[in-house]
Amino acid sequence: MSSASNKAIITRWIEEGWNAGNLDVADELYASGFFAASMEEGVPDLQGPEGAKAMVQRLRSAFPDVHFRINHLVSEGDTVVGAFTIEGTHLGELHGIPPTGKHVQFEAIDIWRLEDGRIAERRAAVADVFSMLRQLGVGLAEEQGGGGVGGAA
Repeated sequence: MSSASNKAIITRWIEEGWNAGNLDVADELYASGFFAASMEEGVPDLQGPEGAKAMVQRLRSAFPDVHFRINHLVSEGDTVVGAFTIEGTHLGELHGIPPTGKHVQFEAIDIWRLEDGRIAERRAAVADVFSMLRQLGVGLAEEQGGGGVGGAA
């Protein structure tokens, strides 16, 4: 598939899956063999469209109004790299952190591999979790004596 087609698939996932919460679109956009190593302690690796849906459900349960703004999408071959600004209001529990009602905004980067027009793998996900925690009023893990929150994107 072309770079433009691959970017369109990722854009559709961001807009329909993440921003609109339409989890059914994962069945169309994700390969049955999709895999992503979990970035969160105690959370299993993501597999298949159901894994993608679970990822969205976890973040949207903590931030029901979550919104991803696409800052950059770069595509080469079967790979798409996206840089995003993520924002939302913390209205549900997040890794043991009770709802604060605070609005947060932080940056994230994801790298996907596509195969036959479907998302086959999320190779990396990096989110500025420390910025999000500061905005929620939670100190850094080192300041709290350990622990921490895994990547959100």
